[in-house]
Order: sequence, then structure tokens, then C-alpha cells
Amino acid sequence: MDLTEKIRLVTRDPTEEVVTQEELVNLFSTNPHPRHYIGLEISGFLHLGSLILTGFKINDFIKAGAHCIVFLADWHTYLNNKMGGDWDKIRMVSKYYADAFKLFCPGVEILEGSQLYESKKGYWMDLVKFSKNMSLERTMRSLTIMGRSTDKDKIDLGQLFYPPMQAVDIHTMDLDIVHAGMDQRKIHMLVREIFPKMKWKVPVAVHHHILAGLSEPEAVQENDSDFVSSKMSKSKSASGIFIHDTDVEIKNKFKKAWCPEGIAEKNPILELARHVVFHEVNEMTIERPAKFGGSVTYTNYQDLERDFLQKKLHPSDLKNTVADYICDIIRPIREKIVLTPELSEAIKQTT
Repeated sequence: MDLTEKIRLVTRDPTEEVVTQEELVNLFSTNPHPRHYIGLEISGFLHLGSLILTGFKINDFIKAGAHCIVFLADWHTYLNNKMGGDWDKIRMVSKYYADAFKLFCPGVEILEGSQLYESKKGYWMDLVKFSKNMSLERTMRSLTIMGRSTDKDKIDLGQLFYPPMQAVDIHTMDLDIVHAGMDQRKIHMLVREIFPKMKWKVPVAVHHHILAGLSEPEAVQENDSDFVSSKMSKSKSASGIFIHDTDVEIKNKFKKAWCPEGIAEKNPILELARHVVFHEVNEMTIERPAKFGGSVTYTNYQDLERDFLQKKLHPSDLKNTVADYICDIIRPIREKIVLTPELSEAIKQTT
């Protein structure tokens, strides 16, 4: 595969930002198999954003020749008070995440935080050294990467270790590319600022789009992140599409979804069409009776959005069609990942 195609794969939707494009090109020019990672807190049932969209981007990196690591951040899960801090449950749900990503992203390496820390004796010394370069104020501002706001949540001392640990993980794994949703941008900018001071390798940062939930977007409160407030979340089951939802459940959620006629901004159905459906197919066919304009086929997202903005495409037709494509994408995954009652109960206890 030539360099142009590798860069196209890495930068196409759902990628939203590369820091920096020049560094990315230089990296692939000199290293055909750069080390890539994305870190995931073990939290809740997997959904369209956490597995499917994320997995699409991982698969793009794999196709481009990168060595891809899915880092299951079990210690960060514990620090963020998920699953009641019960390590048996954290390990059980970690296996669920590992199995899902190995299925959806063939060839990916799975690495747990506890494995990394036990195998690298110098980790804790590096953590202390890195922390000496962070102010308490900067650490507190970084807590949004945990989905926490210091104005709303009671923060314990242990949670302050979360941002510097995430940064030192990157150094410890000797990474060339760090990848996450846009909601993790702060930690990567911190890495790029502090690593040169420590003479550590500075990775390229790639950030993908955060899928919104299906309900009407909430007004962003002061000190809130737009990503955190609107993203598809396991805590908002009615507006999230989960990999264990049946076709009927998915279609019912789409029927109730927010999709105002002629409005594209923050429209969750158009987002799914752009970042999920058109990632996997070259054309989307919307079937409708001749009296309503007849069936129409779109070969790119831009034409679809244009017709929607011009009210040539009705929200109900768009919702029904996108729902069908999403069902086709999720169905093979749902059929292969079995939830035991014990596992399901452990996941439900995520806070």
C-alpha cells in the first residue's frame, strides 16, 4: 500500500483531527508499522460509539499497516469508581471488551493496564517524574477526560492520578500514534507539551468524532464539555444504540430519535449516516413509494445532506433507512457476543 492510501485511511471519517498531519506523513514515510493505541475505560455495555465507530477507525489503522493496541484501562476504571471498585467484576467486564474488540478488529493486540504495570518496573518512577511537571490546577482541568466535572462531582485524591497515569501509559508502551475520541484531546495535548521536556518520544495524536445520542441535544452548561454532555452514553439507554439491542429495539429508538426536518447541525441520524453507514458502504438507497418521489440512491454523504437540507428527503424516510443499515452492521456482532446473566448484572452496576 502506498503512502497516500495509508494517510487517506487514517484521516478519513470518523477522524476529526490529526496533530499534526505533517508528522503523520513523516511517520508513515519512515516507519511502515508504527505503534498505535487507543485506551478504553471498562464502563458499560458496548454501543455504536464505543465499539463500532471506534473499531472502524482501529481497522483503518490496521489496514494502513499500524500495530494496533486496544488498552483496557482497568486501573483507571477502578480510580473512576466504576463497578463499585470490585476487581472481580472489572476483570469479568474487561474480558467482554477484549472478546468484542478481537472479534470486530481482527489482528488487534489487547493489553490490560494491570498487565502493563506489573511488567514495567520503572512505571511508577516515571509516573512520579511526569507528575512533577503537572500543576494541580492543570490536573483538575484534565478531569473531563473521565467524564467528570469538578463543579458537579466529589473528587477523591485517587482520581487525580488518572490524567498522569494515562500520559505515562503512552510513554511506557513506546507509542508512535495515540488515538481517541475528541473528548480525550486534553490529555494528548498535555502529552505533547510535557514529553519533550522529559526527552520522551512525542506521538502523533489522532482524534475521531464523538457520536451523539439520539435525543435532542442538551444545552451545554458552564464548565461542561460539549462532547461529554451530548455523546452516546451507556447511562442514556433510550438514546443509545447498543450492540445487544435487537433489530426491533433499534428501529423503535430510531422512530423516536430527534431529526428535525431540514436541519443538519447536531442531527444524530445524519451523523450516523456519515460516520457509520458511509464508512461501510459506497451507496445508500432510500426506498419510498413513487408518490413520495420514488427510491433514491446516494453515493456520498454530501448529496444526502444536501437533499435533507432542501427538504427533498423526509426525516422518517431517513430514519427508517439508516436504522436498517445500522441493524445490518450490528447484527453479526450481537449474534457472536453472548451476555451471561452474571456478566450483564456486573455491567449494569457501572456507575
